[in-house]
Amino acid sequence: MWHFTNNLVLHQKDTHSIKEMLDLFCKGASLYGPFWNHKEPKIHLKRLAEFIECPFSIEEETSGVVDEILKMYRFENLSNLEVNTNGKFLTGEAYKFFFHRGEIGD
Repeated sequence: MWHFTNNLVLHQKDTHSIKEMLDLFCKGASLYGPFWNHKEPKIHLKRLAEFIECPFSIEEETSGVVDEILKMYRFENLSNLEVNTNGKFLTGEAYKFFFHRGEIGD
């Protein structure tokens, strides 16, 4: 995360030391929200739907709509979309750098 974050802000003078980033990470802070809360995606998706005042109906839940949405947003699906394999931000960073498996060598 330290390497990735500092690469995103190369055009800025403000980069963080690895110690600063570790402290933030251990507190649950990251560029994209709390890191530690990714274990129950179905609960988070339902909370998000309720927050935007578009909760899932019982029929949608029992027919698998929630599971289908989660499947569409799985790492494997998103990382293989054309826009994410070839697209870039206006600043030049490739979208594909947002997708890492968290394995050695990736």
